[in-house]
Order: sequence, then C-alpha cells, then structure tokens
Amino acid sequence: MTFTFRLGTGLVVAACVAVTPFALRAEQAAPQAVTYTKDVAPILQRSCENCHRGDGVAPMPLTTYEEVRPWARAIKQRTSIGPKAGVMPPWYVEKNIGIQKFHNDPSLSDEEIAMIGKWADSGAPRGNPADMPPPKVYADRSAWAIGTPDLIVKMQELTVKGDAPDWWGEIPSVPTGLTEDRYVAALEIKEVNDVPTHSGQNRATVGGRFVVHHMIWRTQVLDPNKGDQTPDSLAFFLDEETVNWPVHEVGRNADFFDPKSARLLKAGSSVVSDSVHLHSNGRDTQAHLEIGFKLMPRDYKPTYKRAVFGLGNGVDIDIKAMEANQQLHAYTVLQQHTKIISFEPHLHAPGQRMCLEAIWGFNIQTLNCVGYDHNWVRGYDYDDDYAPLLPKGTILHIIGFMDNSPTNKNVPDPRNWQGSGNRSVANMFIDLGMRVALTDQQFQDEMAKRRDRLHITKNDNIIGCPLCNVIPTNPLLRALTGRPE
Repeated sequence: MTFTFRLGTGLVVAACVAVTPFALRAEQAAPQAVTYTKDVAPILQRSCENCHRGDGVAPMPLTTYEEVRPWARAIKQRTSIGPKAGVMPPWYVEKNIGIQKFHNDPSLSDEEIAMIGKWADSGAPRGNPADMPPPKVYADRSAWAIGTPDLIVKMQELTVKGDAPDWWGEIPSVPTGLTEDRYVAALEIKEVNDVPTHSGQNRATVGGRFVVHHMIWRTQVLDPNKGDQTPDSLAFFLDEETVNWPVHEVGRNADFFDPKSARLLKAGSSVVSDSVHLHSNGRDTQAHLEIGFKLMPRDYKPTYKRAVFGLGNGVDIDIKAMEANQQLHAYTVLQQHTKIISFEPHLHAPGQRMCLEAIWGFNIQTLNCVGYDHNWVRGYDYDDDYAPLLPKGTILHIIGFMDNSPTNKNVPDPRNWQGSGNRSVANMFIDLGMRVALTDQQFQDEMAKRRDRLHITKNDNIIGCPLCNVIPTNPLLRALTGRPE
C-alpha cells in the first residue's frame, strides 16, 4: 500500500507499506462486541422466557432489554454456576459424563454461558435494534406443555395459611369421568393457585410460590361399598384395576410415555392420593392440582410392557450430622431386557447429586450424573436413539451424594442425624425414572434400529448399550436362537 506526502519544499515523497497476511488476520480476528439484541436475546427466548415472561411463574420477566438489563450480573452468575442447585435454567445434567441426548433440554452450551458473561462484564450493551429477533408468542399461562389435554381432572381446592406448618396426608379421591378404557400418551400436573404473577413473593421455602410440594397418586376403580381400598405392595403393581403414575413434585416437567408402552387409564377410575405434602409459601393461598391426560387413539394397543422394579433405598438411610461429601448406594439386577425411558433422581434437602451406573460383565458405564435441587425437581427423558438398552443380568447402581453440613442452606439444622422418611427434613433415595421391559426379539430389534440410525460399527463403544456393537452376521442363527452369532 502506497502513501504520498507533500513536503513544504514541494518535494513529493512516496512511501510503501506492506500489509502482511498476519496483519489482515489480526484485523479480521478482532473480537466482536457481544450485545443483547444479537447474542443474548435469542438465548433468553429459547431457554428462559418460558418461565420469565409477563404471565410466567418466575419472579421477573426477561423479554425486553429494559427488563433484562437490571439483572445482567445475576444472569451471568446463575447461568455459570454449573449443574447444581440454583443454576438457571434449572437443568442439572453434567455434560462431561454419560449420555447427552434428551427431550426438551433447555440448558446452555459453554459458549453461550461465556457469551452471557462477556456481555455482562462489558456493561450489558443493547446493540443494534435491527438485530433483535421477533418476540415469541406464547399461549396463555393455562397452556399445557403436552398440548391441549383430552382429559383434565381437577383435584379438591386446598387452603394453606401463610404461617401453617407442613402437612402430610391424603386428600379426597376424584373420579376421572372416563367412560371407556384409554391409554395415556402424556401426562402433566399443574398447581393452580391465587398467588399473583410476579407478586414479589420470594419466601425461602421449597418451591417458592407454590404450596403443594408433592403428591404420590394412583388411579383405581373404587368399590363404593368398601372403605379403605389401599392396595398392598404386590397388588399395587398387579391389580388390573389399579395403575400407579409418576409422582407430582414442585417444578417437575411433564411426562411423555414411550409410544410403544402407553399407560392404561381405566374406565370409571378415580384419582387416589397416597401422600400429599403441603407447605406454606408465606401468604394465605388457595390452590388445587389439575391433572392433564393426553390420550392415544382408541384403537391403540401397547407392544411393550412397563418394567416394574425398585431402584433406591428407603430403609436404612444413614446421613451423619455436620458432614459433607457423604454417599448412599443402591443396586438392582435386571430380570428382563430393559429400555430406560427416563432418569429421575429423588432425594431430599441434603441431596446434591445422583449418578446412574450400568454394570454388565466387565463393563461399568456411568450413564449420567446430575445435580439435584429439592426446590425444583426434574426428570430427564432420553431421546429415543440414546435411551439405554440394557440386557437382562445388568446391575443398575445409583450413587447419591449428600451434604448435611452448614454449607448446605437447604438443610434446616445440620446438627441432626437424618434417616428415611417422607418429610423434607427426613430423606429418600430413589430413581423414579420410567422403564419398559423387552422380549428377546424386541431387544434385538431395538438394537438393530439403533445401529441403522446411528451407523454403529463393531468398533464403536456405545454408552448405555453394551451389545449394540455386536452385529448379527447369520440371520438364520439369529432367528433360531434370538441371539447374534
């Protein structure tokens, strides 16, 4: 590049300056400013606005720059603390361990977290209004994540005083009104209460604005001539008139059942509560639960059976006082080939984290580790092509990581030893995830489908599917034995 200078004497001097490729690369690599309109707003729309909007359940809306700007430092802090209690959005899967493909994953990537941090640190600039994505249009607050339910059952209205102690018990049964047997594709439970949206209510109790912490429930065809119709532990699973359903917990997401193993809702059945836990949110509150069912077509028939087994410990939990970094362990051996549909850790206040392992032969695979927040319980539904496919004989192992020390603010008094119990000041240690049982042929078919979709070869190591890379070579032998050659 040539520059020409004219000196006072009339002498013209030309100077040549070479622009090197390195200089061009340095100019091109100059960091771009991170702005709200171009970089941050799309992230908030995707992962935050579902709760943080005008009629959402979160404490403040985050849909415009004026709403977001005062919270820039807090957004940086809450998105960057890692997969543990308090992170936003509330998704606690550890991304460096195990399976990473889930339905409805709202979590942020490392790059997005860094971008938000850079934006906050640089003064949270607005940016060019032309870069702003169009505002998202939401259904009203009463909209359902499963879509419009085919059936809604409204439970009894409850009154919880602002200074009431915690309460555990059963609430009256409510008929579903269903007049024919139908299979359920998806299920969602909402608490509907009279707490004003964005009321500033921020009491430090489980769930914040809500008063129903959980409901353990079933549907059952009741005999009007009988009193207590609580089934025993065996009948609970075998009685055709009784169906158990996923536990409702505050903050919990909707349940989508495996399309091949939808759950039966019997005609003439009622919703029966086995245990309801109510707690004060600091104001007198009227509330009730609404259960929404999305039904399969009338001619639907399931091809897979639900796998029924327990994975947890509710008997000899032993959590020492004033001590962090404690562990709980529980095991079960699969008696059938099993497809794991979801992983749902359930702990109580000391719970910090849970890991799920599969042990088969010499293989020990960590399927997932997730943080835990008793104020916002989550279930994690695997994408179908990544849901664990485990042969019978596999040992499932869960590890719970507990903190009963003063550093855990969820624990009311860490000086107390803690054991098993339903109350939040006692403990549970369970994986409440959903699973289906597979026949030999169904197991082989599921693995073949996965090999085809994911292009798996015999040299691949597939987390959660230890036999997926055992590729059948003799179709006749497979048909005769049900096993690969």
